[in-house]
Amino acid sequence: MNDAFELYDLKVETVETDRPFVCSHHAGDYFLVQGENLIFPEMNTFSMYALSAILPLLPAKQRVTDPNDWMTTDAYIACPDPNCGARFHIMRTGKRIFHHSEVTVVPLEGQEEHHDS
Repeated sequence: MNDAFELYDLKVETVETDRPFVCSHHAGDYFLVQGENLIFPEMNTFSMYALSAILPLLPAKQRVTDPNDWMTTDAYIACPDPNCGARFHIMRTGKRIFHHSEVTVVPLEGQEEHHDS
């Protein structure tokens, strides 16, 4: 049985607006998302408060969505501090293939569950 599925790789980058930053953000700071992993390049910082606003959206942005879905078209997230002008751009950068059997022990419907003794 083919248990393959695709997820987008993502890049989340801090971008400037016409309003000043009041948090510790710097334009160009970014992190990557590959599968379940967040990858922070060396000498790059990212606010944990901003990250807390972005994290809930990442699993949905990783998945293939309908062209009419707002999750497909909307790519900018505001800083959670209402006084800060930073925005975070979530970009789909490529796709990776994963296999159900490599990411969970729960069987697909129609497959027998195997327990090791």
